[in-house]
Amino acid sequence: MTEHQDETRAAYDGVVELYASLFADRLETHPFSRNMIGTFAELVRGTGNPRAADVGCGPGHLTAMLHDLGLDAFGLDLSPGMVAHARRAHPALRFDEARMEALPVEDSALGGVLAHYSMIHTPPVDLPALLAEQARVLAPGGLLLASFFATDGPEPVRFDHKVTPAYSWPVDRFVELLTGAGLVTFARLLHDPASERGFLDAHVLARLG
Repeated sequence: MTEHQDETRAAYDGVVELYASLFADRLETHPFSRNMIGTFAELVRGTGNPRAADVGCGPGHLTAMLHDLGLDAFGLDLSPGMVAHARRAHPALRFDEARMEALPVEDSALGGVLAHYSMIHTPPVDLPALLAEQARVLAPGGLLLASFFATDGPEPVRFDHKVTPAYSWPVDRFVELLTGAGLVTFARLLHDPASERGFLDAHVLARLG
């Protein structure tokens, strides 16, 4: 797992300002993502535990969005360049470097975890460990919103992402992995792609049983 993470970290460190400029609008041009995150925030507030991690937070725009939606949100990212940018852009919020398979969060601590396209670079063999780690930090009844590129085929598909290689997933296969991590999927949204890649965009809401 370490080799691909090192490559991913270096790739994102090299595009911090460009990436931040492309996504500074907090999803004003992505209504499906925006509304799924709003639903996620409402449900997390309803658990009575508003503490939430934006895992793979990048430049911090969605961490700030979660904060504005009433959550006690903090951001975690593999890239030190992204973390530094997020801290400058949102100085009132907490951002830390972290690997997704070893989150610096105590067991059963969070009402929610947001993973917004942050697992797309993870090789399929390593994804169960990431989902298990996200389940570990959720309190009973806590929520995960995972967004990713979806494919109609039976197997994950590796493709050349603009930053570093990534994978699209059959939604049913992804849900099976969530189930294996102890998470119960209760909502899915699939929609036409927002980019030229051609994959569907998928958003899956799951709850720790």
